[in-house]
Amino acid sequence: MRKLWKTIGRVVASIAIGVATAWGALALWYQPPLQVEALRVPAMGLWVSIAPVTLFWWWRLRRARVLLPWGVAMVALLVWWGTLQPSHDRVWADDVARMVTGDVQGSVVTLDQVRNFDWRSDDDYTPRWERRSYDLDQLRSVDVALSYWMGPAIAHTLVSFGFADGRYLTFSIEIRKERGESFDAIAGFFKRYETVLIAADERDILRVRTNARGEDMYLYRLNIPQKTMRSLFLSYLGEGAQLKRTPRFYNTLTANCTTIVFEMARRIDTALPLDWRLLASGYLDRYLFDLGVLAGPQNFDTLRQAAHITARARAADQAPNYSAAIRQPVP
Repeated sequence: MRKLWKTIGRVVASIAIGVATAWGALALWYQPPLQVEALRVPAMGLWVSIAPVTLFWWWRLRRARVLLPWGVAMVALLVWWGTLQPSHDRVWADDVARMVTGDVQGSVVTLDQVRNFDWRSDDDYTPRWERRSYDLDQLRSVDVALSYWMGPAIAHTLVSFGFADGRYLTFSIEIRKERGESFDAIAGFFKRYETVLIAADERDILRVRTNARGEDMYLYRLNIPQKTMRSLFLSYLGEGAQLKRTPRFYNTLTANCTTIVFEMARRIDTALPLDWRLLASGYLDRYLFDLGVLAGPQNFDTLRQAAHITARARAADQAPNYSAAIRQPVP
């Protein structure tokens, strides 16, 4: 029996070494040493070769000291991993090159970098960054947009604030891509991207997803008090100020476009429950429906059908009444 338990322990330890080796290989693939692309394959190959050699001799000699070289290499890898820090100083893609911050004077908020690009395609656009002011006493609505780009379980979450004068301002937590870089969900686990907060005109940030990138979008009105709307808006400003002071890595699982918004909302309402749909963000609408915070029909299928705005967004395109056009007939 004792021999059996030792064998089971050795199998479990071998699996753990295999998992750690796989993690290290991906870390070296997405973050090559010294950020030198030519070192990616040699570093990854050397790292991957250590584990099978170690395990072969460990099972053959049955001596724990055989694991020492692999353990030292793992510690060195973790120390190196800890030295990787986020930065604001990279050559950013145009659409995430600037970060929004705001100044609050009474009820009036002035934002210094509101994005209002004119998109003709995903790589053909006229960049515009504008200074805009909004009166929070005139805040009338908060909408959640879910933009689907990779199957039903994954969606990008955007939050749009509507004002009495008909203007809408949308906030979006995004990866801060470097120029020429594109999103990779696996890379998002390995410190590949920084996080950025974008504030944008709806005709920019919603339209680019439906019309330029071919994504599928749903738009839901939240049924929340004006005081909560105001608190959420100010939470975004606080998040933007913090990101500008201290850069932060994006993480596909723990620090993404949905979980960060949830953290902000939970500071306002500490009773908000954790739920698996915060990770599978494509089902966030069902989570919000179950909480009872979505305005409209109290039948989820009916509400979701009305919230599907993709065709209306593509038809509205550059229309001056874009925000009104995509909301017919959103409850």
